[in-house]
Amino acid sequence: MTLNSEPTNPSSIPPTTTEGTVAEASEPSVLDEGTFARVKEPRGASRLPLGDGTWHQLARQYVWVQLISSGLVLAIVVTAMLVLTLAFGQTWAWIPGGIISAILIWTIVITPRQARSYGYQLRKDDLVFRRGILWQRVVAVPYGRMQLVDITHGPLDRGFSIAQLKLVTAAASTGVVIPGLTQQAAESLRDTLIDVAETRRTGL
Repeated sequence: MTLNSEPTNPSSIPPTTTEGTVAEASEPSVLDEGTFARVKEPRGASRLPLGDGTWHQLARQYVWVQLISSGLVLAIVVTAMLVLTLAFGQTWAWIPGGIISAILIWTIVITPRQARSYGYQLRKDDLVFRRGILWQRVVAVPYGRMQLVDITHGPLDRGFSIAQLKLVTAAASTGVVIPGLTQQAAESLRDTLIDVAETRRTGL
């Protein structure tokens, strides 16, 4: 059984055939609609290589969700600092508040670049997920080891029509959460992974 990384149907990932094979594709997949064009890599020569195959990325709306979330937290922290300082004379609030604000500002600055470092690849026997620029992580999840494929999204995610997909395996350390997928991509990917995982477990 093989799993091709380039599906045929532009509106969904194609289902596996009776032999467990995913057909070749000549049209773009729903996984690549509204996403970034290329995985961002570190500049160093010792970086983890991308390797061969098609890498799918996160939806562009994911950046806006992260920026809005971090911006709201930053606004709350700054407001709390001002209230404690002006209303109660607690000038010490600027120390922890300043540290938290600096971290949040840095997070906002690197969010677009960080989001482009996420990528996942559908290979013959597993799904490979990578993320990070300073701290890189690459995880390969065998299809036959998947026990649960879960989709979650909060109010802000729903407003931007994105969701996150969680892959649960027997070993907790190999679990993967892919954030920032479009709703259609998350649902299509979930259905295909479930079909392939069931085929692998039954030995077909």
